[in-house]
Amino acid sequence: MTALPQPQDWVRHAATQTGLPRIEAYFRSHGYAPHRHDTYAIGRTLAGVQSFRYGREHRHSLPGQSIVLHPDELHDGHAGTGEGFRYRMVYVPPALLQPMLGGRPLPFVAGGITADPRLAAPLDTLLHGLDGPLAPLQEEDALFDLARALSAVAHAPTRGRRRLCDWQAAERARQYLHDHLDTTETLTLADLERASGQDRWRLSRDFRALYGTSPYRYGVLRRLDRVRALIVQGTPAAEAALATGFFDQSHMTRHFTQAFGMPPARWARMQSLAGVFQPAAPG
Repeated sequence: MTALPQPQDWVRHAATQTGLPRIEAYFRSHGYAPHRHDTYAIGRTLAGVQSFRYGREHRHSLPGQSIVLHPDELHDGHAGTGEGFRYRMVYVPPALLQPMLGGRPLPFVAGGITADPRLAAPLDTLLHGLDGPLAPLQEEDALFDLARALSAVAHAPTRGRRRLCDWQAAERARQYLHDHLDTTETLTLADLERASGQDRWRLSRDFRALYGTSPYRYGVLRRLDRVRALIVQGTPAAEAALATGFFDQSHMTRHFTQAFGMPPARWARMQSLAGVFQPAAPG
């Protein structure tokens, strides 16, 4: 159990060889405003009570419980008691799981909190040793086990009626978005239709089912990833906004806050306060 409280909020990022984001964080009170990102956010509360609104309900995660937030689901985050809370989280892009899921729609774990032991082993691997990177094969094995566990733990295989998706066409569209990030604002579904070879409306439905968000929002979030990288390198927010194709700083800030639950200035300040990672045993 990790001692609480601590003097200030912080977020520390794990070392990585593959780019899979893993963090440990502490918040005394308010953590995140309502936001939604296009990754699974899967983690474990280490200490305190981790509270959040999710699926129109107020949820409370206790130490040892697993949190599974579905891509593009609106949620926030704050302390459930005056002591604050500490947690670890891995942010898993659906595109990493689709090869294991075989092109099936993403599993949805209702409620956002589970104590199901089938998630324990892959989550332990992904959240252990944040002071050093995971070996690539170790990470791939854990992601394979995670995909199987999510499918097993989900109360239903998918959200809504089960149907077949054209994974190959959706993947061609996703790669096209990556290749045209500098022109995301002017891309149309007609462009993606031509790139993917799939009817635009089926493509739009399949993209959401397979990757957890719309094609437009996927492109915006990839540009916000670039913004964060530039800010970490010391680029002023206004310059980062223009360099990544946003109209101006306020346009970027609005999207940034909607995606990550805090404005760029607060996010940048927390990175500077984080310092050297000091691990605490999960569980």
